[in-house]
Amino acid sequence: MRLRADGGQAFPVYIAVVAGLLFLAFAYFAVGQAAFTRNSAQTAADAAALAAAQDAREQLREGWLEVILEPDQWDGFLDGEEYDFSSACENAADFASRNEATLAGPGCQPLAAEGSGFRVTVSTTDGAPNPATASAEAVLKPRCTFTEQEPSPEPPTAPPSPSPSGEPEEEEPGPILGLACDGQPWDIDPGDPRLPSATDLFTVRLSK
Repeated sequence: MRLRADGGQAFPVYIAVVAGLLFLAFAYFAVGQAAFTRNSAQTAADAAALAAAQDAREQLREGWLEVILEPDQWDGFLDGEEYDFSSACENAADFASRNEATLAGPGCQPLAAEGSGFRVTVSTTDGAPNPATASAEAVLKPRCTFTEQEPSPEPPTAPPSPSPSGEPEEEEPGPILGLACDGQPWDIDPGDPRLPSATDLFTVRLSK
């Protein structure tokens, strides 16, 4: 009779222990899932902010190339301002969706605190019970300066020979001097005008 009584008393204890273990397992699962969702949101926000800044950087280089032989129109590119903000933010939204998130709250905003850049806020869309929201900032900083200079004087030469029409031939324009990126000079040859790569013209990084 005693063995049977002891067994009856142990059974509720066993049930309580199992229930406690199940509760702990569920709690750990919920905490882990929440942490994973938060990390996913931050990853998506980082990717979206960087995507916006990188899109702006490519726009700046392409626009600069269009006026490469007109230094008086370079100011907006040297300052990192001549780009379509809405296009850059569309790129941010695209990268957020690739990471199972969408722009949320203020969405994609200009960053004025440290040069040019973007602050992007996203919310996860991966089907988790409690979507997470996160924000990230990406800074776009110019790396180049321009000080207009006159080409070095050429040594005197014989007058240009006249063209078949009898008019003197026009002299070829000299290189555009004074552009430097990270202290390295970059001369623009009017016959073959080029710029450094986008990464040499502008720095893009997350702002921590």
